[in-house]
Amino acid sequence: MDKTLINCKLNNPAAPVIGLSFFAVASGFLMSLIPLSLAHFKLDSALVPWLASIFYLGLLIGATTIERILAKTGHRVAFILFLGLLISSVVTMLAITTAAVWLAARFIAGMAVAGVFVVVESWLLMADTPKARAKRLGLYMMALYGGSALGQLAIGPLGTEGTTPYLFAICLLGLAILAPLLITSGQPERQQQQKLPLKEIKTLSRPAILGCLVSGLLLGPIYGLMPVYIASQADHAQQTGLLMACIIIGGMLVQPLVSYLSTRMSKSLLMAMFCLLGTLSVLGILKSSSFNMLALSYLLLGACSFALYPIAITLACDLLPAAKIVSATEVMLLSYSIGSVLGPILAVKLSDASDNIIFYLGGCLLTTSIYMLIKSSEKISAGQSPVVG
Repeated sequence: MDKTLINCKLNNPAAPVIGLSFFAVASGFLMSLIPLSLAHFKLDSALVPWLASIFYLGLLIGATTIERILAKTGHRVAFILFLGLLISSVVTMLAITTAAVWLAARFIAGMAVAGVFVVVESWLLMADTPKARAKRLGLYMMALYGGSALGQLAIGPLGTEGTTPYLFAICLLGLAILAPLLITSGQPERQQQQKLPLKEIKTLSRPAILGCLVSGLLLGPIYGLMPVYIASQADHAQQTGLLMACIIIGGMLVQPLVSYLSTRMSKSLLMAMFCLLGTLSVLGILKSSSFNMLALSYLLLGACSFALYPIAITLACDLLPAAKIVSATEVMLLSYSIGSVLGPILAVKLSDASDNIIFYLGGCLLTTSIYMLIKSSEKISAGQSPVVG
């Protein structure tokens, strides 16, 4: 049997999934805490979209450098290093509360989070079949979004003022480091990773690359701007944490369905379906006449927005050997990061309406649905199997 396949079977997902769960709670909490705590630290609210965008710029830059670090350290040590770097960025924000330092700290945090994502995704995607990859990525997404949802719910009891909420996040990140520190076996064996040449990158599925890009265009504003948007709605300001949790719980609950369907139907058609449902959820948010309807609409928005990335990344990696997985996940994360950098700025700049972020999300979802339907119909016309991406 191919040594690569043996290595894939030996790797154990326990350390990355456990560590990721604690990381996700801290990360989800910080995403809402940072924009909502600016006033307490006497920072201008106009900093909100820039903090979101520079974080994703760090994610983008980080996505281009991680492969070299992984090659030298291996997955487990790299996981510990990136979590440690994230902790140091939060400590720096508490120590020096100026706009310039916070922007720099969020940039570094973005690079660290890029490392966490590539390490965990490549660790889990080094499985020997597309079905196993889909199952592992579903587990990864459930841990990520379930933890993020719990983090949103912590806003209520912990509040957004003072240093206590930030110390809570630091403690959670410390717990995340314990998983790879204590579970020393099960990482993929260190092997020579193959860099995807430009010629080969061009052959990667265009719907996969666009799916990751659009995922960033959606999730950047959802994480960076949505807490402020919800808090600005007089009728629902007190439910900011709950409604943000609805978005992320939707993203968590949809993952088993994504794993099931992604091996049974065209992935481009699947992305088109989720984008169309996401467009309907936007209409529900704008037209909701009750809190229950609003919460359900946010839940559906989260399910559809968070479904795109796992579908797209499995589409990109389905036919790749394990030695090229790290490089492919870097390319996909790079696409996601570009969208995440542009998303918060576009959502603010494209419209002055009070519901600008909602209109923006609806436009992204609708246009992506149309594109994916076109690509899917082209494949069907070409006589490809309906389970081909």
